[in-house]
Order: sequence, then structure tokens, then C-alpha cells
Amino acid sequence: MDTAAELESGSGDESGTTPTPTSASPVTQLSLWPPPRSTRHSGRRRRQVTVVSAVAVAVLALAGGIAAALTLTAGDGARDEAGQTHLDAFVGSWAGEMVQVDTEGDYVADWHAEVRIEDGAERGSTAWTTFACSGTLEQTAAEGDRLVYTYTETADPQDRCVDEAELTVSPDDGGLAAEWSSVTREGTRMISTGLME
Repeated sequence: MDTAAELESGSGDESGTTPTPTSASPVTQLSLWPPPRSTRHSGRRRRQVTVVSAVAVAVLALAGGIAAALTLTAGDGARDEAGQTHLDAFVGSWAGEMVQVDTEGDYVADWHAEVRIEDGAERGSTAWTTFACSGTLEQTAAEGDRLVYTYTETADPQDRCVDEAELTVSPDDGGLAAEWSSVTREGTRMISTGLME
């Protein structure tokens, strides 16, 4: 049996020669695993990637914000000009005869309406001279070439008018086609239509 000294020196080889280290290969032992990776520069690389990513995101956000602002601003200007021209057709004082019918379409009354729509077409006032009533108008919707107003009564000395109504107006041959829709105290729906000039 080989002794420890013999094993270390390489005795017991079948060739009977003792291996000698060569100077051409400094590696005396091979590892099955790769050497650990250096962490000396990984922190700096991570910071550089983070900074570059943050700058790229900031530039993209800034460019997107500028593009959105330009798009919205340009769109508002064009819409305001076209919308204002459209609304100017409603501004002014208008008067005309209305024909009122009930839910079944039966004739109820003729009455005279005077409407004043203020600049911007958002507000106005009205007087129903036949019934001695008056009220305010406030725009609630714009649908195509039609504007819808809510009428709120401010004066009704003879207690003959509804407290609230809806007025829909649209341009018609130099005037305004008007439709008043209301519900009486008794619950009957009334529709009044006419042309105001």
C-alpha cells in the first residue's frame, strides 16, 4: 500500500515517472464553476442605466405634453371661432306667436313670446306677454344647430304660467324656430311651437 508520502510525490504511477510542473501553464488546478463576477463596476452601471432611462422618460413626457397642448390649443381656437359664429345666430331679441297643444295634440291656446338671448348664448330672458309672465333662460345643451334652455319663472302675477319649461331653438329662415315644452300643475304635458323673428 502506498504511503502518504508516496501519494504526494506521485509514486505509484504506472509509468513510473514523476510529473514535473511545466512553466508554460500556470494553472495547476481546474474548477468546474466560473469565477465570481466582479461587483466593482456594477453599481455605477446600474446608476447610469437608471439616469439614462429617467432622462428618456422625461423627454418623451415633455414631447407628449407639448404635442397635446398644441393639438388642444389649435382645436379650441378653431372650435371657438366656428362655435362663436354659430352662437351669434341666436344672440338678440326675438318675438313671435306660439301655438300650444296638449299631449293628445289638441289645441289649447295661442300666446305671444318675447325672448332675449345674451352674448355667448348661454343666458337670456323671456316674457310671455299674453299671460303676463316672465322668466330667465339658461342654456343646458347644444345639439348640432339647436340650443336648449331651461326657463325658470321669475314673475307670474296672475298665477297662469308654469314654473319651469324647456325651450329649444334653432335657426330658421332668418329667425328662430322655437319649441316650448312644459308640464302643468295638473301633470299635463304641453308643447308650444312657433317662429320668432
